[in-house]
This record gives sequence, C-alpha cells and structure tokens, in this order.
Amino acid sequence: MKIFQSTTHYNYDWEHVSTANWQKYSPWNEKTPHVIAVDTLSRHVDPASGVLRTERLITCEQNCPKWLTAILGGDSKSQVYECSYVDPKSKTLTLCSHNMTYADLLSVRETVVYTPSAHNPESNTQFTQTAKITAFCGGWQKIKNKIEQFTVDRFVENAAKGREGFEMVLERAREVFAQERERMEMSQRA
Repeated sequence: MKIFQSTTHYNYDWEHVSTANWQKYSPWNEKTPHVIAVDTLSRHVDPASGVLRTERLITCEQNCPKWLTAILGGDSKSQVYECSYVDPKSKTLTLCSHNMTYADLLSVRETVVYTPSAHNPESNTQFTQTAKITAFCGGWQKIKNKIEQFTVDRFVENAAKGREGFEMVLERAREVFAQERERMEMSQRA
C-alpha cells in the first residue's frame, strides 16, 4: 500500500468552502471535464447531531491505456462512490470516496477534510487530503509496487488540478453570493 497526503489552505471561510463544495464538478470548474455525471443517491440530516450525510456516485471519463481496457475489458468510464458528512456544529466537512471500477485490481480510498484553519479560522479553511492506494497482484510485489507508484504519481497530478479547479469554483461562488446579497438588500430597500 502507498499513501498520498496533502494539506493546503483556502482563503475563504469554512461556510463558503462547505457551500461551494456542492459545485466542485460544475461548469465553473474548468479542471474537471472528465467528470461526466454526479448522481445523488441519498441525502439526509441526522436530527440529533445536525449532520448532513450525502451519498453520491461520480462517473468519470478516464484516460485509461487502451491495452489495459483490452486485457481487462470495459471502457474508459469509471465510477467513484462518495459519502460526505457536513457537521455545522464542529464546522467539519468530511468526504470519503473509493473507486468502484476495477476495485478487485486496485483500491483507491480517499478522505478529504475541510475545517477552519487553526491560524485564521474566521477567513481561512484547511484542506487535508489522504489517499490509500493498494494494488492486488497476488505475489508479484514488483508489479504491485509499480502500479501503486504509477497511481500515486497520477494522484499527485490530479490533486493539484483539483485544488486549482476548486479555487475557480470558490471565486465564482463568491461572485454569485455577492450578487445574491446585493439583490436581497435591494429588495429590502424597496
């Protein structure tokens, strides 16, 4: 098993980030053209804790080597299951996801946590990302290591694009929120 970890900060408060998260795969994000569908499977709020739990299925068009799909079958579409928890009391947004496509050959389990930054909780949000990558190749340790390292390297590239794209979403959300606030203020004055 190989592990990828990354921590960064966004210059937006937690409320802004946790709200904009639902637009992460929208047209506002030019870095996610590979995401072709996001289906919400379930969503509910726990009445005791106030935690919003959402399950989604994310379908992607992957740039998979043709020789691999020829050997394993299937096509270039892959699916990821995501379960998220928004806890407004502790101001924590946690997303847990894992691949469903080729899961018997490669397991990618990702956890993302958004919390107010310890240094500036009023206007910054900390983003922590961890991925555990495990290839299942029987006793072929050398092949297993190469597959896991290739996947980690690809994960590093995609994570950088993902953070860059989410910055676009956050900026666009700021504009939309400002326009909505202005519209509400104008209607209250009228």
